[in-house]
Amino acid sequence: MNKRLLPVITLILLILSGCVNGGISGAKPPKVYIEIEGETHETTLGTYCWGNTCVDTVGPFEILEGKEPIKIKPGETIYVVMDYEPKPNEFHVLQMNDSVETEVTVQDNHFTAPTEPGIYYYSYGAWWMDEKEEKVSNGDAFYAFMLEVEPE
Repeated sequence: MNKRLLPVITLILLILSGCVNGGISGAKPPKVYIEIEGETHETTLGTYCWGNTCVDTVGPFEILEGKEPIKIKPGETIYVVMDYEPKPNEFHVLQMNDSVETEVTVQDNHFTAPTEPGIYYYSYGAWWMDEKEEKVSNGDAFYAFMLEVEPE
């Protein structure tokens, strides 16, 4: 093989592997934030598969241990913010409180906080599903955050 062609072939392979991954890039999944009343809060990245790397972590209760919950008012609007393209084409939000797990309805990247006071743990799961091959994920990530609904 011509040694001068090796860098060109390597570049082509890198470009093609980017296409195989559905356009996702970076060493880790993108950061996800939640926004409440114009204030932005980081979430904690948990388990993910991204590129050629899969990382398995503990669940939301353990991963958030020792962290302070974000204090909010009952029924407040919570926005999920991700500054990354392409956006995940599938996601789910689970709310956990007193060992009760509930799927939360998210519309237009936001949902409503519970009305009952207490501490609530959340898991936001995002999948970048392949648009051509059914049930094939190009990447996925789970993010955790904790809210404390304060009494009015």
